Amino acid sequence: MDISFEVLSVILFNSIISYKGFNNFIFFEKFHFKMGEIKNGEYYRLITSGFLHVDKQHLIFNMITLYFFGDFVINIFGVFWFFCMYMFCIILGNVFCFIIHNKSNDYSAVGASGAVTGIIFSAILAYPDLKLALLIFPIPLPGYFFGIAYLAYTFYGIRKLNDGIGHSAHLGGAIGGILLSIFLMPSLIILSFKTLFLMSLIIVLGIIYFSKSI
Repeated sequence: MDISFEVLSVILFNSIISYKGFNNFIFFEKFHFKMGEIKNGEYYRLITSGFLHVDKQHLIFNMITLYFFGDFVINIFGVFWFFCMYMFCIILGNVFCFIIHNKSNDYSAVGASGAVTGIIFSAILAYPDLKLALLIFPIPLPGYFFGIAYLAYTFYGIRKLNDGIGHSAHLGGAIGGILLSIFLMPSLIILSFKTLFLMSLIIVLGIIYFSKSI
């Protein structure tokens, strides 16, 4: 599978910043998502934390996912909006983290998962016939089925809050990818109506489910 220069550049930038963080604790501490510091005005962490990763496996998983889905978004929306969507989903994912975990001043997080999730959900919406498979379940499934299952698991994870996965960032990124895709191409409401309706239904039900735990 070919990869565009733009997607490759994002992968390389993430890799460079992440490796800097792996080898420089002070650098990592200065730029990762840390609730207490953000509350004290260090809002830049809402962006910079999206280019750091916990370890090599975390980085590789996110970048492989971006490799597979990034060019789908570029082919539909163009390079400029690909970069806009990537950054928008990083920020929105971290805003969701800030809102959901606001009571925990010790909460911290890193990773491009919010951005990558946004790219995935944009691709699912823009390509209604897209099929996806997981490494643990290598059978191609319709994109809308994957989106529903992913969102359901995300809300479950947010409520449990004990598995070390940034589910809140995933949720924010997914919603960001959906919203920006519709903003850029309103015709997707009709072209991908079933996918959009089902994913929106899960989001609404998930919010109701999550609210019961507050």
